[in-house]
Amino acid sequence: MDQRITEPDHFSPVSLYGEFTLTGNRKVRYAVSLTERDLIVQRLTSTPVGRNKVVLSLKDCVGCRAYRGDDNADPAAYLAVYLYPLKKRWWMSSGVSRQRVEHCFRLAALQDPRANLEEAEKWARAVRERSARQQNRDEVSMNKLSRPCRMMLLVNPQSGKGQALTLYNNHIQRMLSEAGIQHTLVITERQNHARELVREADLSQWDALVIMSGDGLLFEVINGLLERPDWEEAIQIPLGILPGGSGNALAASIHHYSGAPQVSSEELLVSCGFLMCKGLVSPMDLVCIHLSSCPRVFSFLSLAWGFVADVDIESEKYRHVGSARFTVCTLVRLASLRVYKGKLAYLPATDLPKHEEGLRNKKTLHCNNQPPTSVPGRPSTVSPRVNTFHNSCHSNNSLKVRKVESTPSRSTNISLTGPSDSLLPPLDQLLPSDWVVVQEEDFVLVLAMYQSHLGEDMMAAPGSTLDEGVIHLFYVRAGISRAALLKMFLAMEKGTHLANNCQHLVHAKVRAFRLEPYTPKGIITVDGEVVEYGPVQAEVHRGLARIITG
Repeated sequence: MDQRITEPDHFSPVSLYGEFTLTGNRKVRYAVSLTERDLIVQRLTSTPVGRNKVVLSLKDCVGCRAYRGDDNADPAAYLAVYLYPLKKRWWMSSGVSRQRVEHCFRLAALQDPRANLEEAEKWARAVRERSARQQNRDEVSMNKLSRPCRMMLLVNPQSGKGQALTLYNNHIQRMLSEAGIQHTLVITERQNHARELVREADLSQWDALVIMSGDGLLFEVINGLLERPDWEEAIQIPLGILPGGSGNALAASIHHYSGAPQVSSEELLVSCGFLMCKGLVSPMDLVCIHLSSCPRVFSFLSLAWGFVADVDIESEKYRHVGSARFTVCTLVRLASLRVYKGKLAYLPATDLPKHEEGLRNKKTLHCNNQPPTSVPGRPSTVSPRVNTFHNSCHSNNSLKVRKVESTPSRSTNISLTGPSDSLLPPLDQLLPSDWVVVQEEDFVLVLAMYQSHLGEDMMAAPGSTLDEGVIHLFYVRAGISRAALLKMFLAMEKGTHLANNCQHLVHAKVRAFRLEPYTPKGIITVDGEVVEYGPVQAEVHRGLARIITG
């Protein structure tokens, strides 16, 4: 047995008591007590009590089941309890991580096999019910997944190092079985496969859609849901994320929001799997992003231009090394630091401005493809017959773009599904007077974040939460030294970069922003995916989606 000893809750009365043996040692008997919060296992010997007592917290329990053994001549029934407590790592390393622990008890008090099984099933039900009630004070108001739960689990086998299916087989399949969660595995086969699937699927068959990949596959799913005629209902289906890619930013953010110590790689996967099995559901902000050509796209993580976007995409050549590709490409890009010219403006996160009153309560958006007005002394950001690059965002984070030739811009009304945007004027119109226009026009990077993490080990927006209705807008002005920029990114690993008082780094909490690049060529990414390069603006929609947070 696991010898982790924890103090029980002395104010929680015992609701069930029984004596069992272990499956591997039938000679030693154990007294097992179930309270509202703990499962207490006491070895029945003459030695002092404290040395033989193990207290298992039901907060760490994902499931419990009763079953008969393979030997029909054996009347015993068995009770298996599955837990994922925080424990010290096995190897020579500091810190803790969630690790699987299974306790299996043998019940043979009666000669009747059916009676033994009924008793074991009574225990299993009681353990599951009490485990489901274990909530922190701030979790009481959260929704929970229905039980029994039916999940569609979408896996991108090419994400990250190409090991997502192996990780599913080694960890997730077993965890879902232990938690009693039914799931259907869907392996994506091509770009936008998941987007097309959820756009047409009968969602009444599922209680949740879970993605095991990098962040790109969730981008497909969210936009597929919002392209449905019934988008208002569809976007309410709980979403789950399991890290299977290189960046895994949302998975790292959800792990961070749970209050657990920082982990990475398979430890992060186990932690997110545990949270998914617990089944708490929270609202999550989405950000609507307007590009020069319709349609809009919806984002759950970030928009980047400049240094961060270049590193994200240029690191594709190092995909075989996993998340280390970002570190490698960061050093390469630091050696040839670029400056990006453009115009940035934003609406501070204050009370609702008056100008939005007339734009509310619209169920469709009418996009206008006319180009933005040219800035005096600057070339227009969109001109007739200009060659631009744009792509459909996809789950492999690979840069696959197609060259298209723009036609002269005309006023074209296109009706789109999804929520209306009340803060954004059309891209070709001037901004309202309550927006702030950044005076600088030379940037090293512009980064809009609405989750805490930009990668497994990069806490770019430490103050961010899932549904605060705020975009954390960062920009770094030109003139920063390579050493200072490297120091800033190193500090992001712990989320301390804002405390370094870097004079070139600016952070603003905003509700909307507009970016107009002047640099003729460049990369803009949304949730790590390349989108059309050119003027872009965005607005946050508070709590539009729902995400499983445990």
